[in-house]
Amino acid sequence: MFILLLAGMTVWLWRRSRRPALTLLGITLLLYLSMTGLVSDRLIGRLERAYEQPATVKGDVIVILGAGATSGTPDLNGEGNLLGPAANRLLTGLRLHRLTGLPILFSGGQVFKDSGNEADIAVRQLQALGVPADQTLAENRSLNTEQNAVYTAEQLNEHGWRHPILVTSAFHMARAMTEFRNAGLDPLAFPTDYTVSRETRFQAGKLVPSPNDMSKTGIAIKEYAGWLAAKLH
Repeated sequence: MFILLLAGMTVWLWRRSRRPALTLLGITLLLYLSMTGLVSDRLIGRLERAYEQPATVKGDVIVILGAGATSGTPDLNGEGNLLGPAANRLLTGLRLHRLTGLPILFSGGQVFKDSGNEADIAVRQLQALGVPADQTLAENRSLNTEQNAVYTAEQLNEHGWRHPILVTSAFHMARAMTEFRNAGLDPLAFPTDYTVSRETRFQAGKLVPSPNDMSKTGIAIKEYAGWLAAKLH
């Protein structure tokens, strides 16, 4: 709807002044492209290919980064749930724990006043899934990726751990690895929660604007900007 409105305004302006019309046409095209799978899949796909899952998993602790949580929502053994990406990360971390026997530290606080505390919810769910209490740690203060790294490093240093297996969404891994290295740690990347298939093919549907593709484009732009800021930090 907004693309059609902007296109109509472009036609209306063209009859009066071509330079503003061309400017608006460019903005309209950029907005349209940002809403298509043709663009969003390529932007986020490059991020997801920055790190591969390692063939051999070695480290001294599994660190899972949060990605949002709700508060007050019903769960099997309490209240509060992780959002989809955070739940995918938790599932991968749980599988790694069963594979390696390493403890799990979940990093993420209460980002908004009406959201849940990610680490507290995650630790409750991990223990309900069979992870012993003495194998679960919560870093429940961080509000962004930089704080994830800094506050996690503080806790890991208390235990003498410096080589975490870092679990986060594949599109988020490049920024997360940079921040954790900035915090003085030597992490091993274990990406998960992929959003784009490795082999993508063109189809007409990818030219149709959609809220999902606009969201993926926004996520990709945020990650590129965040990664650059972390590199320059």
